[in-house]
Amino acid sequence: MMIMMNTCKGKDAEPVVRPATQANRFYEGNAQRLGHEVDSLLALHKGSKVYDNVAALIVPHAGYYYSGNVAASAYMTLNPNKPYKRIFLLGPSHHEWLDGASVNTEADYYATPLGNVAVDRETGRQLTEADSVFFYRPEAHDREHCLEVQLPFLQRRFAGNGSSAGSVPPIVPIIISTNSYQQLKRIAEVLKPYLTDENLFVVSSDFSHYPSYEDACEVDARTGKAIESGSVEQLIAAIQTNGRSGKRNLATSACGELAIITLMLMMDQHYEVKHLMYQNSGDIGDTDHSRVVGYHSFAFLRNEAGFTLTDDDKKMLKGIAYESIRDSLDGKRIAQPKSIAQYPTLNSKCGAFVSLHKHGRLRGCIGHFGEDVPLHEIVAEMARAAAFEDPRFTPLRRDELDDLDIEISVLTPMRRIQSLDEFELHRHGIYIRKGYRSGTFLPQVADEVNWTKEEFVGHCSQDKAGLGWDGWRDAELYVYEAIVF
Repeated sequence: MMIMMNTCKGKDAEPVVRPATQANRFYEGNAQRLGHEVDSLLALHKGSKVYDNVAALIVPHAGYYYSGNVAASAYMTLNPNKPYKRIFLLGPSHHEWLDGASVNTEADYYATPLGNVAVDRETGRQLTEADSVFFYRPEAHDREHCLEVQLPFLQRRFAGNGSSAGSVPPIVPIIISTNSYQQLKRIAEVLKPYLTDENLFVVSSDFSHYPSYEDACEVDARTGKAIESGSVEQLIAAIQTNGRSGKRNLATSACGELAIITLMLMMDQHYEVKHLMYQNSGDIGDTDHSRVVGYHSFAFLRNEAGFTLTDDDKKMLKGIAYESIRDSLDGKRIAQPKSIAQYPTLNSKCGAFVSLHKHGRLRGCIGHFGEDVPLHEIVAEMARAAAFEDPRFTPLRRDELDDLDIEISVLTPMRRIQSLDEFELHRHGIYIRKGYRSGTFLPQVADEVNWTKEEFVGHCSQDKAGLGWDGWRDAELYVYEAIVF
């Protein structure tokens, strides 16, 4: 069966909407009943811990009657107020052989009974241009259920307080199918730059298919522990061990294993894998125990304390900052350091501030919070900006260059807080945002003044954000840490 979409793209063309093909199959087709169903499943985990540093989830995609409880356990770890820029949905192809990754660059929206979810077509297009391993194959998406069934959970989790389904960040729907490990590495390499704090990855996968209840528990435990290890090699070995185990009717250890491997290839030591829940279909009602399907949920948490810099890294960054300022005085453009390949950590995408001091007095300080540019480039740009673009000071003169002390603060990802109880003076920097106004104090500011926690935040609100002394009380508050050298 081919699902037809409106694909006419004239000047006044109607948006292309991928229809809800699985309504009344995997989940309720009536909007009111579906909303109640999803909310009831989420409510089962209302006491779950919410994390601001969720980078990715692994969730099942069976009918809600069977796997909805496990899926809800993952979605309830998300902070619904976190402003994700986009959500990447990765899953297996149940109908079409692809030998690569099909990203939906045609649909403007995915429909569910709860409303439409926008598609980030531009990001999808960028993926297809980055590597031929990405392409668009309509039939891979037309009947596929693994991504669609995630949408009502996202709609209800991110909607909140009765707001519209439009609160869900735009999605990037990707279906993966290949026999080649090298293809998966290419897919992961293209996607990895998007694995930042502003994006969320959701991998859709059920686990063991059709063994007995007891065998499923054994097989799924082995696969789950391998995923928790964070090691792709251990996961592949576990899947191979399961395949050789002789378990009757075991068709697969994880139907979304390719998407899971892709995610794990993108990860490094800066992530913690947290197992959330396990059930199989034999745990539901009076389901047959002789043939079951397993369901796991996992959260991949970004480890803020995991990022480190060696002494050589720091020395290199200090040199980059100095040369950026010197080259600017000589009228030269910022040059790519010739030996940067020897410092792989400096290609990490994170924020940084550069502070300049002359005889102990501040001479300029400019920074960038984003995680969109390699660290060595941020340091070069911020050093130049601190020297010549800080509006509080006149541009640096050549005769001042030898008297400069350069201080660099490399920032961890920002984390939203709801109370000052979560803010630690001297450890955390504070970032305050309300509307178009914002301001920050780096952690080391606390070492220079004798303020209490409340005074620290009050001064930042008043002096930096322009919100007044108590303006922070109804503003968004974020904390971050800094590696200062």
